[in-house]
Amino acid sequence: MAAGDRKYFSKQLVALLVGATLSTYFGSAAVSYGQASAPDQTIGKNIPEGAKLLLSANELVYNRDADLVSAVGGVQINYGGYKMVAQKVEYNQKTGRMMALGNVEMVSPDGNRIYADNLDVTDNFADGFLNSLRIETADNTRIVAESGERVGGTMMILNKGVYTACLPCAEDPKRAPFWQVKAKRVIQNGVTHTIRLESARFELLGYPIAFLPFIEVPDNTVKRKSGFLFPTMSLSQNLGFGLSIPYYYVISPSMDATVTTTGYTAQGFLVEGEFRQRFENGTHILRVAGIDQAKPDNFSSGTSDAEAEQRGMVASKAEFRINPRWTFGWDVMMQSDNNFSKTYKLRGLSGTDRTNQIYLTGLGKRNYFDMRAFYFDVQDADRTNTAEKQQAIVYPSLDYHYVAPQPLAGGELSADVNLTNISRTHDDFYTVDGFDRFRGLRGQTSRLTAELQWKRTYVTPTGLVITPLLAARGDAFALNMDDPTGYSGNYLDDNSATRSMFTAGLELRYPILMTTENSTHILEPIAQIYARPDEQLAGRLPNEDAQSFVFDATSLFDRDKFSGYDRIEGGTRANLGVQYTGTFDSGYKLHGIFGQSYQIAGQNSFATDDLVNVGADSGLETDRSDYVGLGGVETPYGVSVAASYRLDEKDFEFRRGDLTTAYQNDTFSTQLTYTHLSAQPAYGFAEDNDEIQTNSSVKFKDYWSIFGGIAWDLNNDVISRRTIGLSYDDECTIFTIAYTDSRDSDDESGSDWTIGARLTFRTLGDIKIGTDTLQ
Repeated sequence: MAAGDRKYFSKQLVALLVGATLSTYFGSAAVSYGQASAPDQTIGKNIPEGAKLLLSANELVYNRDADLVSAVGGVQINYGGYKMVAQKVEYNQKTGRMMALGNVEMVSPDGNRIYADNLDVTDNFADGFLNSLRIETADNTRIVAESGERVGGTMMILNKGVYTACLPCAEDPKRAPFWQVKAKRVIQNGVTHTIRLESARFELLGYPIAFLPFIEVPDNTVKRKSGFLFPTMSLSQNLGFGLSIPYYYVISPSMDATVTTTGYTAQGFLVEGEFRQRFENGTHILRVAGIDQAKPDNFSSGTSDAEAEQRGMVASKAEFRINPRWTFGWDVMMQSDNNFSKTYKLRGLSGTDRTNQIYLTGLGKRNYFDMRAFYFDVQDADRTNTAEKQQAIVYPSLDYHYVAPQPLAGGELSADVNLTNISRTHDDFYTVDGFDRFRGLRGQTSRLTAELQWKRTYVTPTGLVITPLLAARGDAFALNMDDPTGYSGNYLDDNSATRSMFTAGLELRYPILMTTENSTHILEPIAQIYARPDEQLAGRLPNEDAQSFVFDATSLFDRDKFSGYDRIEGGTRANLGVQYTGTFDSGYKLHGIFGQSYQIAGQNSFATDDLVNVGADSGLETDRSDYVGLGGVETPYGVSVAASYRLDEKDFEFRRGDLTTAYQNDTFSTQLTYTHLSAQPAYGFAEDNDEIQTNSSVKFKDYWSIFGGIAWDLNNDVISRRTIGLSYDDECTIFTIAYTDSRDSDDESGSDWTIGARLTFRTLGDIKIGTDTLQ
């Protein structure tokens, strides 16, 4: 063959390869509902400039009479990351057609593979044919067709196509996959970037279950495209059966919307709209929903669900990056009544307690800033409930933390600032067993707190870790609230107040490492002492943010064990304890903490009543605290045990805690949790509270599992929640169905029981009915 002929032939093989790879453009398409069309692109454009063609064949033949150039026997072509093998490749200069014959296989750089008996394409790649076509994409999607045709350079037509995302059966490859879609014609349009399956038949386990005249979905180049999304379903006691049909609409490259109509057999039509817009520096989401209830009397009488007919909601959520360090945003919702979003389980809006907020945050290398304003929604079905009106409106709350870049006297200097400004329209007051508790007073209060802290760590040659600490704090209050009527304590009746606190602390740790031939153990005794004056104005000021602390092993070594700024721990206190960690070559692991806290001198802040009686039954109200601890063991056999506990300081009576045991292997998993809380009359718990919760799952056959769970109130001998379900999960399909029965006396909203199910076909989408997971 002449040199010029070889050069010309190489160019034609390049053309052949590029043209053939165009077929993989369709092969990588995912047959699923997508969501703005991408610009037109071809595989050829992805080949690097200057890429070299590598051709290997047993024989090169040039027939001058027939103007036919052939590569024969074990043909291998590698060009720009694309690889093709065939038994024979021919180019006909007269007809301008190229053909690859015999076991054609092509691999694109993204891992997609195309197989065909033969490939016939024109040299301008506009038209071509493939026979016995099989396509495998990088994500294990498979398309098989009797033949394929490329028309006009923009359209691919497959005849008698089969699509599935399931792997073939290893034992019997001829067996039908779990699911597949058969279509008389599969048309991929390179202009509209869509895939149309005509005369489509959906098969499950080889049996047809649905027939559709056509299905049209976006191809893999499309990230967003207008169209109907997969419907979802729900079933509940008071709403009935619900069918939701969402429509997705692309407005522009930066805006889109979803409109969903849900028909309930008991309540009529619920309409939801969600508008999304992306900006250069952030996003905004606007949501609306509304319904005119057909049968409000289905709900319990006297509830907001039963008394409201026209119900609706508006919500807005946004976040914007002002610069790399600063972020501004909000998340707010307004609704017609206090339970609409919870009753209809609107996504992301159905929580019992919802926080509406607007915020500004900043994050630097050694500091951060956070300012937020809050308003709280309490979603319940009682129209007379004042729980939401009793919630504080926060405008704003500010937190600032700073760490000095240079050491001071060899230690770290840090500063914290907090500003809180809140108001209430109603008193948050109740009486339990003779205990008056004022969680909030009607009116307005402001507090500014600033604190400096210095600490340094020394390690002695013997391994003793010494950490001295100094701290100084000041608070200023502006008080404009109603007096707590009937409060017997010494409440400060003034419009303003100030207080200060100075702390000198010392922490000693002495980790002891012990090793044996088959294990390693670390035993670390810990001792702390904090010397402080008494808490100023102890119990005489409002307490908004330090009401819910829990004394346990995780808070044993905290300098200030109160959960917020409104209370501050005073007096001299010592914390003593020991930590242990052990690991064994056999796979066992042990860990634990045990200790106690002591009020050495001064007034015990936890024994001082305040408006919410926060220190009562805390375990810290006595000079010697209750004992606290936690521990756990992990085994190499899938068994684990973990416990957290608080024991009375006099008789070691179990005050509160939980015990969790779990086991897991390839076919079975279970977890059992026992929780105990001793009676706390000051907090409204007149009797002990004991509960057992358990969840389990059993895999009884390949891909099939059964799961369930219960919550059992031992004191009242009531099962408060139970769930049972069945699931199937393989590489291409997920199916789950679950029944949940929840008995919550405070929840009169949607229903007492629900049935949830989800059926997901990988790359196609999923169909949902309610909630299919354990609650």
